[in-house]
Amino acid sequence: MQVTIEDAGRVLALSDGDDVARYHAIWLRDNALDGDTRDPGNGQRLITLADVAGDTRLSGARAEGAQVACSFAPDGKTARFPVAWLKAHRYDRARPDRLSDGVQTWDGTLSPVPGAGIAELQSDRAALRDWLGDVARLGFARVTGLAAESGALFSVVDLFGYVRETNYGRHFEVRTEVNPTNLAYTGLGLQAHTDNPYRDPVPTLQVLACIENSAAGGDSMVVDGFRAAEVLKSEDPAGFALLCGYAARFDYAGTAGVRLQSRRPMIELSPDGQLQQIRFNSRSIAPLVDVPFDEMQDYYAAYRRLSDIIDDPGMAVAFKLEPGEAFIVDNTRVLHARKGYSGEGNRWLQGCYADKDGLLSTLAALSADTKVSQ
Repeated sequence: MQVTIEDAGRVLALSDGDDVARYHAIWLRDNALDGDTRDPGNGQRLITLADVAGDTRLSGARAEGAQVACSFAPDGKTARFPVAWLKAHRYDRARPDRLSDGVQTWDGTLSPVPGAGIAELQSDRAALRDWLGDVARLGFARVTGLAAESGALFSVVDLFGYVRETNYGRHFEVRTEVNPTNLAYTGLGLQAHTDNPYRDPVPTLQVLACIENSAAGGDSMVVDGFRAAEVLKSEDPAGFALLCGYAARFDYAGTAGVRLQSRRPMIELSPDGQLQQIRFNSRSIAPLVDVPFDEMQDYYAAYRRLSDIIDDPGMAVAFKLEPGEAFIVDNTRVLHARKGYSGEGNRWLQGCYADKDGLLSTLAALSADTKVSQ
């Protein structure tokens, strides 16, 4: 590893053969890892940017084994950075593709469907890490071995976080009702959709658990919204840009005292172009009024094509939940659906929401524990 200083001290360059990674002096000084800059216990920053000189530069830099020692002017501070840490936080690279690191898109050929038993997930940290990793990577996973009783779904959320309560309650029932407040409570088939697009922010995770399922039909289906967006972009880049560039509106007023509304794109990108979120729900979409007149026709063409891609049977993974089984979906990415079912027999599912930050936090902690133990 060759260490050099460039641009009059403003840049540190690390060369490993033909690969060169550069870091700005101001960035390095702001991210110093010593106890004066970050709390040794919790890692939180002890300084603000106001404590770092605006004209910070490198006065010296050298390799020290697996670390790089950097000296800064004008404050005279020296900070050491592990080479592995610098590589993990490298920003001198090509901008990421439209998917975050570790995300894998899929279609109906995905096999096997990710899943694990609840007892194993509760007792085996490695199994839990791998299952959480599947949810982070693929956007969904199944759970078996639950008690086929009301409230059993909470044990899934307890693996990583907390239930997010909404106007539907801490959990909601998915079964046939007379005069339902939501079409989910009927035997009708439902197009693949994300839940609660009329909230901002949406619940980022959803769990659906089966208590009874003797009705004919009613298979559950999941569709990768990110893959659908990729297909649309490959076919119609301009249409993809329209769905990203203009807000759709979503609305819910199904119960007394509740009126939920949001205004967000159907396909949401981060500033650097990564896919962030899909909002797609034909039952809850409101009139589109934020698309210019001259582009509305093309917008609708792209919207229709996205809908057709989502409806393509080749995009869906289907399975029938048995009593004591559940599945979890990343509600910012994976659309879920069900086939219609008859009035004979009974179909009783319970659902609840949770937040993805808890899942990702638990996954990161378990992954760090694994690295330490190795």
